[in-house]
Amino acid sequence: MTVRVGTDLCRHCLCACSAEDPGMTLDEQFPPPPPETPTYGVVLKSARTAAGLSQVALGNIVSCSESLIGLVERGQRKPTKSFTIAVESALGLNGDLFRLLPNTRVMSVPKWFSEWPTVEENAHTIRTWQPLVVPGLLQTERYARAILAAEPGATEQWIEEAVETRLRRQSVFERNDPPMYWALLDECALLRPVGGKDVMREQLEHLLAMTERPNISIQVVPLDVGATAGLLGGFTLAESDGMPDHVYLDSAGQGTVIAREEAVRQVSLRYDAIHKWAHPAHVSRRQVCEVAAGYGFQ
Repeated sequence: MTVRVGTDLCRHCLCACSAEDPGMTLDEQFPPPPPETPTYGVVLKSARTAAGLSQVALGNIVSCSESLIGLVERGQRKPTKSFTIAVESALGLNGDLFRLLPNTRVMSVPKWFSEWPTVEENAHTIRTWQPLVVPGLLQTERYARAILAAEPGATEQWIEEAVETRLRRQSVFERNDPPMYWALLDECALLRPVGGKDVMREQLEHLLAMTERPNISIQVVPLDVGATAGLLGGFTLAESDGMPDHVYLDSAGQGTVIAREEAVRQVSLRYDAIHKWAHPAHVSRRQVCEVAAGYGFQ
């Protein structure tokens, strides 16, 4: 694909542009796409890649930041008409993006999505309780994709980006000084067949492999315990040197990151209350093996 740069358009990437016909609506100039058409972000990324341009390079051409290009490609920022004009000129497109512009929607990214990974990266100790699913730091790619695909309104583009972000967070275990990681799982998190039999077998095999690491402990809270202090929801505690301790609280709408000392203390007490009901690590490992066998693990 030939890359053409319109200098006048590039200077006006983020401001209004007079090239549009004032007598016609955007829908009239560029009819909306039929159902199942790729999203604006997917088309932009495909055209940019075909042109051999990085996000930085395209941003330099159209006078926009790399982060803005990335946000638009991931569906996290709604593109403007002037942005679209500049990008189409730079990539030699002919209305491909304009046809998609009327139907462009933004997949909102909650604040915690950007806050919590930074907390994890700096933590020396992480403790988590998960009553429903395997913790994100221990999820396989296919398990994570199945979880995220169930999110209302999730697009394929958003799912792939979210999976990539989740897997990237797991790099904390590859540090020279990885954090101590203490995971409490309700037994039902092992029994729920997320993604189907093959996905669960792979996920439980991964849990068993992770328990072999000296810095990772996985303990199961059995169902026959009945009510525990953890039935109100999952959470994660992170302790760091040089910064306040943090807690991440799960919720149906969005997660919440809190650094208030009293709130962290209360959640820490809740973790301890749940922990007393958990099987020891070696018994928990045996239980994971037994459940995995039901999914075909040999």
